[in-house]
Amino acid sequence: MSVPEQLRYSEEHEWVSGLESEDGIVTVGITQHAADALGEIVYLELSSGEGDTVEAGETCGEVESTKSVSDLYSPVNGEITAINAAVIEEPKVINDDPYGEGWIFKVRVSDEPGDLLDAEAYAKLIEES
Repeated sequence: MSVPEQLRYSEEHEWVSGLESEDGIVTVGITQHAADALGEIVYLELSSGEGDTVEAGETCGEVESTKSVSDLYSPVNGEITAINAAVIEEPKVINDDPYGEGWIFKVRVSDEPGDLLDAEAYAKLIEES
């Protein structure tokens, strides 16, 4: 299973890219492991929109698949700056390309995230589950 080295991960199976960006804006999505476990994603709902504040570890939406409904958690604290309308309209994009076109939202980070896992630690987490 693919666990890209350049990303950071939450224990709830969200990924974060761009932590080193100068503008402080990161991109968030769900991992390949989560997408595979969910099965075909048929609906995505965010409870927060652009301009709203999210808190690390707090629910910010739901992902519904043919198998189940799962909460979506923010892996960072900050303000949502963009939502990927393409995945709202066609959630299956997350299954097809979770680390690319399947990103879900962008956040201007307000605090340094402390508990994100690197690729090695995340790979170990999913191996043990």
